[in-house]
Amino acid sequence: MGSYEFTRQQRLLTAKDFRRVFDLTQSRAACPELLFLARTNDLPANRLGFIIAKKNVKRAVNRNLIKRIIREEFRLKPHSPKSIDIVVLARKGADKLDRKAIHNITRKMFKKLDRRLQESAA
Repeated sequence: MGSYEFTRQQRLLTAKDFRRVFDLTQSRAACPELLFLARTNDLPANRLGFIIAKKNVKRAVNRNLIKRIIREEFRLKPHSPKSIDIVVLARKGADKLDRKAIHNITRKMFKKLDRRLQESAA
C-alpha cells in the first residue's frame, strides 16, 4: 500500500525555493480565488508550497482548511514523469469556498498545470 504522508521532501521550505518558482514560472493555472504557479525541478519528488495571507483569508481555521485540502489532493494526484515545484497563492474570496469547491478547483488546476508543462516540454 502507498504512503499518504506529506514529507519534508515534498515541501517548499526556503525563500530561495519560493523565489525560484516565482522567477522561473513555466506554467500557471488560476481561478478567481486561487493561483497555482509551477516549474520543473531536478529533484526526485514533486514539492508544494503555500502563500495564504491573513489579508485574503482572515481566519486561521479557513487558511488551514485550504492548505489541508490542497495537500490531500497533491498527495493523491498521479505523479507526472517530471518532478515539479508548485506554489499556491490564495486570493480574496478563497475563504468563501466550501470543501467540495476547493477539492474540485484543486484537481482542475493540477490537471491544467500537468498538461501545460507536458506541452511546453514537447
